[in-house]
Amino acid sequence: MTDGPDAVEHLLELLDLLAGDADSERLAAVLPAARAAGLPDRELDRVARAAEWALRIRRTLTAHRRREAELEALFDTANDLAGARDPDAALRSIVRRARLLLGADITYLSMNDPGERGTYMRVTDGSISPLFQQLRLGMGEGLGGLVAQTAQPYVTADYAADDRFNHTGPIDAAVRDEGLVAILGVPLKLDRRVIGVLYAANRTPRQFPPDEVALLSSLADHAAIALDTANLLEETRAAGEVIRAHNEAMRRAEEAHDRLTDLVLRGADVPEVAAAVAKVLDGGIAVHDSDGAELARIGTAPAAAPRAAVNASRASGRAVPQDGAWVCAVLAGRELLGSITLADRPDLGDADRRLFERAGVVTALLLLLRRTVAEAENKVRGELIHDLLTSADLDPVALRARARRVGVELAAPHVVLVADGPRDRLLAAAAHHASGCRGLAGVHGEHVVLVLPGTDLVGAAGTAARVLGKAVGAPVTVGSGGPADGPGRVAAAHAEAVRCLLALLRLGRRGTGGTLADLGFVGVLLGDRADVAGYVRSTLGPLLDYDASRGTELVRTVTAYFACGANLSRAKDELHVHVNTVVQRLDRVASLLGEDWQSPDRVLEVQLALRLMRVLG
Repeated sequence: MTDGPDAVEHLLELLDLLAGDADSERLAAVLPAARAAGLPDRELDRVARAAEWALRIRRTLTAHRRREAELEALFDTANDLAGARDPDAALRSIVRRARLLLGADITYLSMNDPGERGTYMRVTDGSISPLFQQLRLGMGEGLGGLVAQTAQPYVTADYAADDRFNHTGPIDAAVRDEGLVAILGVPLKLDRRVIGVLYAANRTPRQFPPDEVALLSSLADHAAIALDTANLLEETRAAGEVIRAHNEAMRRAEEAHDRLTDLVLRGADVPEVAAAVAKVLDGGIAVHDSDGAELARIGTAPAAAPRAAVNASRASGRAVPQDGAWVCAVLAGRELLGSITLADRPDLGDADRRLFERAGVVTALLLLLRRTVAEAENKVRGELIHDLLTSADLDPVALRARARRVGVELAAPHVVLVADGPRDRLLAAAAHHASGCRGLAGVHGEHVVLVLPGTDLVGAAGTAARVLGKAVGAPVTVGSGGPADGPGRVAAAHAEAVRCLLALLRLGRRGTGGTLADLGFVGVLLGDRADVAGYVRSTLGPLLDYDASRGTELVRTVTAYFACGANLSRAKDELHVHVNTVVQRLDRVASLLGEDWQSPDRVLEVQLALRLMRVLG
């Protein structure tokens, strides 16, 4: 049944609102309008579902734009700092950008004064209180003094009522004068030394979630680098030859940083960035993810950075030497994203060491961007698989259009695979494998599902079992179904693949890939959707009933008898009984199934029924 004209009008309105980037409030207003128009319940239900999907799309787009804005701001910050010469200008840029990204009422930065063991206000953005702008905090006093003392982030939704902090009269008075309530503070660190604190604050209660803490920490890292770079430049102006040497080193660092940042902004991948770093530093480069998997290798870099070296770099925030090479942890705030190793440069100077560490920062931005894009794509692909398998009434044209947006052409034949293995690692491995094949991957029910282009069921299943098993480090069993021509046939191919997977597991073929055709008569029966239980009952029913009523083991005896090649002596050893007992039991089987039960035709039926019993469990 097609939609009535009124329902179509409201559905088109939803599409038009989405195309016009309307907000959630306008999208949500479509359903009440449809209800007020007196649409029938069936059509109202369709409009309600469409409105729900539209709101989900709106929320997803909003989240993606917010993340893109954050990444773009980090890239802009890196560009700003690459050319910064004035420390105060660099810090003002950091503080202003922090306020914009976090949507805070006020952001500010304090610098430590080692001589007086305290921290003083250096830069503010959004402050209206002169008293607050002149504030000094002793080490350990207030939230900022505690951050400066411990080198740890601290956050409070209500500073005045929070007894974790050492409240003093001058600090509390300045905070009240500024009207601050919620405060977040993160340390600025060089090596292991805290040089200041970066803050974001609101004049009303507010919770700062972990992602905002990580974002402010990243900006604080940039601020520390900016100060370090600016201070180095000031120091180099103090002496003649030292000035020239340091200026040349910083010029190389800036050019390299700009080049690497430009590569990231232009969408370069990890190998391209690694090649640029290797060229600048004239050494071999290797990049690995947090699990030690290699992402790129240029030149003679080691196979993998030792975990101890990565942990040492992560703890210090600096590159560390390791057996003639240098290792730098790739971090986003406190999260370890991977590592970058530089070979063939045992005499790495201080300037090149910082350049190498900047390469780690750029690599972190690249990996964060890649992870964000991958998560978004995997979510879209997973939702598409869910709709293909559960929503038979969806428009095939719309499904094909959604698939094309992620590079998949559903009009072509596709193989459907269902995989069983460690779920925590299997989905990521399946998504990577499907992406390389221009297919889809997602979770449906208890299993991971892949939809891959092609018609070779046997090859696709075998390859997937091998590749996924290697990726997760454990056996992965894969059942195959199809091929499916068009979105409407994917669900049927998936059901076939599930039956195949269950049969493979029951038959003890874990860690392999297969199709129903591989399973012989078992596959034929499962593929034809025959009454398997009925077949077992009609063939073995007398034996099953006899064993159930008398507690005997006729079915087990017949199974062992056939497994031993109809050899009575071997069968009695398998069953651990006397040979006469085996003969008596087989005589009882003949009386129940008929004297011809061992004829070729009957033997085939009985053995097939026994095999199917094993599949059914």
